[in-house]
Amino acid sequence: MRMSKIFLFAACIALMIGSAFAQETNIPGDSNGDKIISAEEVTSAEKLAKEGKLSEDELQEIKHIHEKYPITVIDSANRTVTIYKPVKRLISQGTYAYEAISLLNAQDRLSAVTNTAQRVYGFIPGINGKPTVGEYREIDYEKVIENQPDLYIVGSNKTLSDIETKLEPLGTAIVVLGFSKMKMFEGEFRTLAKLLEENESVEEYLAWRNDHIKMIKDKTADIKHKLRVYNEYSDMAWTTGTDGSGINDVITLAGGLNIGSTINKSNSAEVDPEWLMAQNPEVIVIPAFLDYAPTDLTGYHLSSTDNAKKFIEEASSKTGWKETDAVKNKRVFVIDGETGSASCRGAVGVCYCAKWFYPEVFKDLNPDAINKEYFEKWLGASYKGIWAYPEAS
Repeated sequence: MRMSKIFLFAACIALMIGSAFAQETNIPGDSNGDKIISAEEVTSAEKLAKEGKLSEDELQEIKHIHEKYPITVIDSANRTVTIYKPVKRLISQGTYAYEAISLLNAQDRLSAVTNTAQRVYGFIPGINGKPTVGEYREIDYEKVIENQPDLYIVGSNKTLSDIETKLEPLGTAIVVLGFSKMKMFEGEFRTLAKLLEENESVEEYLAWRNDHIKMIKDKTADIKHKLRVYNEYSDMAWTTGTDGSGINDVITLAGGLNIGSTINKSNSAEVDPEWLMAQNPEVIVIPAFLDYAPTDLTGYHLSSTDNAKKFIEEASSKTGWKETDAVKNKRVFVIDGETGSASCRGAVGVCYCAKWFYPEVFKDLNPDAINKEYFEKWLGASYKGIWAYPEAS
């Protein structure tokens, strides 16, 4: 009986603490707990500053929140997301978002990163050396909570309800931004920039990106025979990116016709050798993902194309592939998965594919030079590694 009372008392205390925590807004200057800094609360803050109870920096932060917040956006899952104070601490579960964060020069606000991000994007300044919260598919939410993010980014809404249950009591805003579809990139990029108040480089980067894409589209617009292209993920034999995939967007923008695009509206589909032989693609593109493939074909850490070359040779000898015009004419290519699927670097992937598909049309195009510029100017990283094979410069 005594133990039951002790347990009941402890549970009540925990409930009271939890309730108090849930009601705490942690918004500087918010004296009434409504998350909005009113003019009256600014006046009160000014009075406290005169009395020496607030620093000038604290006062300016309160005034900034009063002028700029709340900020409301519609995310990629069509959810309305509102933040009530500046995002000082950020974590992304979605891997592709790390490039977008870097494009906005906001890496310093990452309070922690996934182990996946460190493997894939360890070359970007500000990614390595951060606390880690597990793999993107196996997040350690205790570590997420320890690192107290103001904003948490997920790539899709598949596990959203579970994440909301864990993180919303902290006051963490949760936003869905995939950065995996070319057609959604500009909207997602502007949304992230708005949430982070990092608008300085947005238009310049978008102009750079869109200029390259427009050039490719203009030069392929009058091509009557669009090359028939098959894509197969390096780590998933006979799995092709369909209408909803990033690689489909890249192939299409490069002037190709993805033969698997009409199979379904999701991201991928399994096919068989008989289907591929019947389709007889003229080009095969292999997106290679560092985080999945048993043997790395591309990546920042590689200095040799041997792995990619061997992969193409072995894949080209299997039934279903060897009968196609693509293999017979040696038009099989490996492209880095992030370059060929992630919307941040997708413009670079479009340039590689356009050069491979229509070398005569794009004889003056140098995708390697464009990729180098992307790394050095936009990501602030030195350029090295293997990103595409065979060479497309």
